[in-house]
Amino acid sequence: MQPVATTPNASNALKTSKLQQVGDFFARMPVMYAVVGLAFLCAIMMFLSDKFLTFANWSNILRQVSINGIIAVGMTIVILTGGIDLSVGAVMALSMTCVAGALLSGIPLPLAILMALIIGVLCGAINGALVSYFRLPAIIVTLAMMEIPRGIALLYTGGYPLAKLPKDFAFLGQGQVLGIDTPILIMLVVFLAAYLLLNVYPIGRYLYGIGGNEEAVRLSGIHVRQTKLLAYTLCGLTAAISGVVLSSRLMSGQPNAGIGFELDAIAAVVLGGTAITGGRGHIFGTLIGAVTLGVLNNGLNLMEVSPYTQRVIKGVIILLAIYASTVKRRD
Repeated sequence: MQPVATTPNASNALKTSKLQQVGDFFARMPVMYAVVGLAFLCAIMMFLSDKFLTFANWSNILRQVSINGIIAVGMTIVILTGGIDLSVGAVMALSMTCVAGALLSGIPLPLAILMALIIGVLCGAINGALVSYFRLPAIIVTLAMMEIPRGIALLYTGGYPLAKLPKDFAFLGQGQVLGIDTPILIMLVVFLAAYLLLNVYPIGRYLYGIGGNEEAVRLSGIHVRQTKLLAYTLCGLTAAISGVVLSSRLMSGQPNAGIGFELDAIAAVVLGGTAITGGRGHIFGTLIGAVTLGVLNNGLNLMEVSPYTQRVIKGVIILLAIYASTVKRRD
């Protein structure tokens, strides 16, 4: 039996079909754009530095990523609703000083951590109440809350770090479990909890729906205000968790910590493919976005790029990511 010859037109049609299949796959799984972007960035860093792929370097990257990653989880939830939270860095600083001050006062470790988490929850709840029940713009509310928690932290500490914390507190920020750094494990647990919330429980569909079409969700009988309140409360909680972890890592409470962390969290969310206007995104994409930022910062440091230049590069990348997200949303 003679083989059937493949004509040029048939070959081109086959290539087009395969490209279309790839395009359809990326359309169904937009988070893959973030994965491909991370892989491309890692390939570049491998070529530019022979230290990039070492175990010690990657351990350092993931430790650095863990703090921003935890904050970015709460930021993702808020952005999915079409909101924004600029106060996470200040809430983190207040939680740091709270847990440090409580430990120095002789309060038991579990209770001190709980107090710090409650502080974060209260700050987030205030943001959520002002945005959802009083209908104030989220960017204005959280911009004001950038100042209030940090001001309280500075008043409480007098502007100085709270140091000499109990040694058993160091485990959360410096310890290991089965050879894995504790901050990394905490980050992964937070991401897993967020994944279950957004993909398994009905509240996740409500959060996505509010960002996509808030009026339709309201007409469906969903309590939009309560859902928004929950989103900002969870964002405050994740900021507080990151504050406790960072305080344990530094073994001090720093009232000036967290400056600019809100921008890194937003960048991780956007780089992970979540639409800045809400309604579309994936929590796994946020993890990839946080790792991408960590790889970028680490690679630029290995190449001894000026910190000022790094800020410019990071800003350009965020703009490009937002532009790409906007174009995909129009399509």
